[in-house]
Amino acid sequence: MSDITKQSLTELVENIKNKKLSSTDVTKAFIDRSEKSEKLNAYITNDFTSALDKAKKFDQKPNFDFKLPGIPMAVKDLFCTKNIKTTAGSKILNNFIPTYESTVTENIWNEGAILLGKLNCDEFAMGSSNETSFFGNVQSPIDKNLVPGGSSGGSASAVAGQLTPVTIGTDTGGSIRQPASFTGIVGLKPTYGSCSRYGIVAFASSLDQAGPMAQNVKDCALLHEVISSYDPKDSTSIDFKRNHYGKELTNNIKGKKIGIPKEYRVDGMPKEIEDLWQKGIQYIKDCGAETIDISLPNTSYALPTYYIVAPAEASSNLARYDGVKYGFRAKGENLIDMYEKTRSEGFGAEVQRRIMIGTYVLSSGYYDAYYLKAQKVRKLIKNDFDEAYKKVDAILTPSTPSSAFKIGEKTNDPVSMYLNDIFTVPVNLAGLPGISIPAGHDSKGYPLGLQIIGKAFDEQNILNIAYAMEEKINFKNKITDWWIK
Repeated sequence: MSDITKQSLTELVENIKNKKLSSTDVTKAFIDRSEKSEKLNAYITNDFTSALDKAKKFDQKPNFDFKLPGIPMAVKDLFCTKNIKTTAGSKILNNFIPTYESTVTENIWNEGAILLGKLNCDEFAMGSSNETSFFGNVQSPIDKNLVPGGSSGGSASAVAGQLTPVTIGTDTGGSIRQPASFTGIVGLKPTYGSCSRYGIVAFASSLDQAGPMAQNVKDCALLHEVISSYDPKDSTSIDFKRNHYGKELTNNIKGKKIGIPKEYRVDGMPKEIEDLWQKGIQYIKDCGAETIDISLPNTSYALPTYYIVAPAEASSNLARYDGVKYGFRAKGENLIDMYEKTRSEGFGAEVQRRIMIGTYVLSSGYYDAYYLKAQKVRKLIKNDFDEAYKKVDAILTPSTPSSAFKIGEKTNDPVSMYLNDIFTVPVNLAGLPGISIPAGHDSKGYPLGLQIIGKAFDEQNILNIAYAMEEKINFKNKITDWWIK
């Protein structure tokens, strides 16, 4: 039996069902590795003692009909977990203990999985490097000097570092796919409305979407099968026939037409990213699919559109944090003083920046000039994809414009930081599914990812394409365990 923490989710499920491993064995192995990982700073809150108790109870009365029987798992600290602290990486929620469970995590526990703990993230999911968290930055298991990406940086670091077999993140503008690319793992951003947003701490309500992060495509498909469901508690949840994504996974993509958008060849893009893209195109052809050059003419407007729409929605969503009903409260001389001090002390600099941008674009005199115009451009971006999908079945692009950058490298340059999302935000604006798969390394040995974008609710198709490409690429992650105590 190979090292437990090196096994994939599907291997662990099979070994538990065949009684080659117990849930206790698996849970202990991931706890032991997690306890040695303090340098990564991937966890905000752990629930190790309770996890072991639950594993032992599962072993006493196992249920092998579950899709995740006795599988331990850590989740991003943006998902509300009943009676377990949920902070969203912010001081303002440092003492918040929900009395309810998010639908996505409830789906996971209902299939037999066990919570290991809550993973670090950029504050309120606002960031591309996991440096905005009140609990400190996460480090990459690839190299101690690198960011793991954001906002789901703790999730990416935990999966790549084998602290959890799989996890879930949230993606508002690339926050699953970008950290997946930076750390050499697979990350799926599902179609908007595929996974319930109930119980997820809100950033931008028309963009946020939960999704799986895993070591490989097969694990990603299985976890997506578990978390995707219709939820009447979420008004944006969509009732459609969902696939058995894991069971229906196939590497046969012969005859598929894959679009290559010319607008994704941006100025200043490193040659390594262009070379990776060309290799990806060849992998597609080797799998029996056809590539077609396409145009998404409004792509260049996606980033400015996103950074108007997302802060506007954040400004509205974060208005609820005023120190009155829950969360951090500062002392003030009167009610208004308490409000001001609570929000200025409770929110970090990046969150304050986005609230101010959002409040500005929603203010009288600027609403039409900025927010309304951004919504119109958003529609044009969606129309571009709709037009492209008349010719192609999916679209292939790079996941990010570079490999992971160094911690602190872009902290004082917000615009440079925002440019990390240039290949991912159009997908969120259009509400489409996108998956990032590891596809190679740069000259320094850092992972690089390719992104496959699909039609709405066509997750099975992009998972199949990713699965076929994964076999051809045969990516091996370079984890050095520099952080082990």
